Amino acid sequence: MRAQLPVVFILITVVLDAMGIGLILPVMPDLIQEVRGAGLANAAIWGGILSTTFAVMQFLFGPMIGNLSDRFGRRVVLLTSLAVMAADYLVMAVAGSIWLLVIGRIVGGITAATHSTALAFMSDINPPEKRGQAFGMISAAFGIGFVLGPAIGGFLGELGTRAPFYAAAALAAANLVLGYFVLPETLKPENRRTFQLRRANPFSAFKAILAFPDLTRLVIVFFLYSLSFNVYPAVWAYYTQAQFQWDSRMIGISLTVYGISMAVVQGGLIRVALNRLGERRTILMGFGFAALSFIWLTVLQNGAVMMTLIPISALAAMATPALQGLMSRDTAADAQGELQGMLSSVQALAMIVSPLLMTGVFAAFTRDGAAVYLPGAPFLASFLLVLAAFAIFRGRKRRAA
Repeated sequence: MRAQLPVVFILITVVLDAMGIGLILPVMPDLIQEVRGAGLANAAIWGGILSTTFAVMQFLFGPMIGNLSDRFGRRVVLLTSLAVMAADYLVMAVAGSIWLLVIGRIVGGITAATHSTALAFMSDINPPEKRGQAFGMISAAFGIGFVLGPAIGGFLGELGTRAPFYAAAALAAANLVLGYFVLPETLKPENRRTFQLRRANPFSAFKAILAFPDLTRLVIVFFLYSLSFNVYPAVWAYYTQAQFQWDSRMIGISLTVYGISMAVVQGGLIRVALNRLGERRTILMGFGFAALSFIWLTVLQNGAVMMTLIPISALAAMATPALQGLMSRDTAADAQGELQGMLSSVQALAMIVSPLLMTGVFAAFTRDGAAVYLPGAPFLASFLLVLAAFAIFRGRKRRAA
């Protein structure tokens, strides 16, 4: 059990990173109105600004955090980030102006970029053939955090708009104490390298990694797939209300079912798939489930049937850790942090672009006077993105041959 404590710490850290995204969502409208003294419409605008700020910071600082971990080690980066995260939540808990909340989301986005260091840690302690499974555990932890965040935030919001922030600070501090005592340094001295600023910005990181053509294709596939998959947080609440007339309670239940299904897939089923099918076939199977899910989400009219199909939709999540494992195989031991930092930036970029793209498509097909009324149009767009990812992935195989 003691040998597993470092992995437990890593998984808790990823859960906290994910909770940082959703924990404040239930209380944010009331909190913004409280500090701004404005109405709900104005609060929604600022809520969008805060969400985008968080994603932009993850995009910009993912490679820097990953590179810092390649230079100074995983332990110091993870523990420092947790300490800053705890302090940041305390600042947001007492913030009396919107600009303090913006600063809080900036700092929160930077500290949440430790996702890349957590992945690099798992790369350090697992052989190449086991990394896909390890990355699946990380993805499962992220899914759990994504579910727990809104649930805990909504519950604690009954105690006041500041309560979720105090709870998050306490969790981060408790995990910091655990990590201080159980987390070893896994980066060997011979695998450390000098920190270079040109590698630490997301665009230079892309240039360094994409110097290898096969990896370039996989990164593009990873981005397209992430872009398509982010349709769920971008439009799910709007889509289910328009298509099935669900209220907020049903939307919350459906997101919980989806998050639990994701955790089961990426924490358990991914191991079976990788052991029996290998990384390449697991990726293709994930693409297949994604394409099927997006098609039925485009046309389905029955909300009860939709709820029963959610676990099947979650099977598409197998493709992401399998892709990460495949790319990790093609990357040197002293560049695992850089790779995972770059992939964190790719995911953050998808989180920035996808809401703008998907909500725009949704608005175009649901507004008054639309030529075709189709609330599921964003999922049709995601289906096309998956087809593009599939074509590029298959092209990689032909090129290798």
